[in-house]
Amino acid sequence: MAGLRIERLQIVPLHIPFKVAFRHASAERAETSSVWVEAVSEDGTIGYGESCPRPYVTGETIGTARAFFARHEAALCADISGLPALRAWMADHQTELDRNPAAWCAIELAILDLLAKASGQSMETFLSLPPLEGRFQYTAVLGDAGPDAFQAVAEQYRRQGFTDFKVKLSGQIERDREKIALLRRCADQPIRVRADANNLWDSADEAVAFLRSLDYPFFAVEEPIRPNQYAELMRLAENLNCGVVLDESFLRLGQLDLIRGMPARWLINLRVSKMGGLLRSLDIVDAARASGIGLIVGAQVGETSLLTRAALTVASAAREALVAQEGAFGTFLLRQFFLSIPRELADAARVDGANPWQIYRSIYLPLAKPALATLAIFTFMWSWNDFINPIIYLRDVNSFTLTAGLSLFQGQYVGKWPLLMAGALVSVIPMIILFIVAQRQFVRGIAMTGIKG
Repeated sequence: MAGLRIERLQIVPLHIPFKVAFRHASAERAETSSVWVEAVSEDGTIGYGESCPRPYVTGETIGTARAFFARHEAALCADISGLPALRAWMADHQTELDRNPAAWCAIELAILDLLAKASGQSMETFLSLPPLEGRFQYTAVLGDAGPDAFQAVAEQYRRQGFTDFKVKLSGQIERDREKIALLRRCADQPIRVRADANNLWDSADEAVAFLRSLDYPFFAVEEPIRPNQYAELMRLAENLNCGVVLDESFLRLGQLDLIRGMPARWLINLRVSKMGGLLRSLDIVDAARASGIGLIVGAQVGETSLLTRAALTVASAAREALVAQEGAFGTFLLRQFFLSIPRELADAARVDGANPWQIYRSIYLPLAKPALATLAIFTFMWSWNDFINPIIYLRDVNSFTLTAGLSLFQGQYVGKWPLLMAGALVSVIPMIILFIVAQRQFVRGIAMTGIKG
C-alpha cells in the first residue's frame, strides 16, 4: 500500500428521493441533502464517502462543501499516500477543518475507504481497532406526533424490546404532558427516557420550569437552550438532577476543555458528519473516555448506510463510554426479522440449486413483507408529522408542509381554532389510508417466521 496514489477525487450532491412519507413536501425538499465523494486510485479501486452539511448545525451547505473540495482536491491527490500522510494533512489544516467538518467528513471517509480496500483490510483492522462484534442497543426516537400516532409507535417499540427512548418535546405544555402520560401507560417494564428540546428555551430558568411541570424523571435533556451556553446548561443539570446532551454545542475536540468539570453531568451526541469524519470522532471518543464523559452516537436525517456504518465503528470503539445509540432503526427492524427466519429454508433452497440472489428474491423478500410494511408505516408517520425540519429548510410559506402550515393558524394571542381543527383532521387522512392498505401485513409484524404447522 506504500505506493498507493489517489488518481482523482470527485464530489457530487447526493439526490436520493425520500420515501412516500415525503411526497407532501415541496420539490426542493423531496430528496436528501448530502454530498458524496469518491476517491479513485490508479488501479481503479474506489473509496466512498458521505456527509450531511447542515447550516443549523455546523453552518455548512452543499455549496460550501463543494468550495472546500475545490480548494484542496489537487493537494490531497498529491499528498495522501497512506494513513500517516492523511493524519499529517489533517493536523496541518486543523483550523479549516474545524470550520468545514461536514465537507471534510465525506472526503476523509472516501480516502479511508480507499486505503482500507487497498490494504485488503476491514476499516477496524486498518485503524487498529477491535473488530465489530456483539450487540448494539439503539434508542427508540419518538417524534412530536399526535397522541394516537405517538402511542402506536411507542407501543410498537416496546413490543420489539426497546427500553431506551428519546422524546421530542414541542414546548406546548399540554401536548407534551399528554405524550408523557401515554409513555407511562405503554411502559410495562422500566424504561429510560431522555428529552430532546431542540433549543426551545432562551434560559435555563425557562427550561427548568417547563421540564419540572412535566413531572417525569428524564435521565438527560438534549440541547434545551441556545447552543454553547455551558454555564446555563450546568445550572439546568443541577436543578433537575439529570444529564445534559450536547449536540450543536459540541462540534470539535477543543470544546472538551469547556465541559471537563462535573463530567457525570455531560453527554456528547457524537455524529460522524458534524464532527468532521471518522478519525476526529475516534479522537473525541478517546478524550471523552479519559475524562469520564458519556457518549451518544447519533445520526443525521437523510444519511445513507455509509454514515451508519461509520457510526458503528465509533460506537464499537466507545463501548464502555457509550450511553446510547441512535439511527438505523430500519436496519435494526429488518435484521431482527431476518434473524427470525429459519435457516433451514435457505438450506433447502441451496440443495435445490438456488443461488444467493434466488434465495433472497424467492424466499427472504416475500417473507419480509410484514417487516417492510411496518417500516413503511413508521417512516411515513415520522416524516408526515415532522415539524422542525420543514420550518428549517423551507423559506417560502406557500411551500410549507401541512404539519408546518397548521402552525400558521395559531397566533401569539389568538388562534383560528376551527381552521386548525379542520386542518388537523385532514392531516390524519393519509396515515389512516396507509394503515388500512397495509393493515394485514402490519398486524402480522415481525413475528412471522415462514413455517406453517
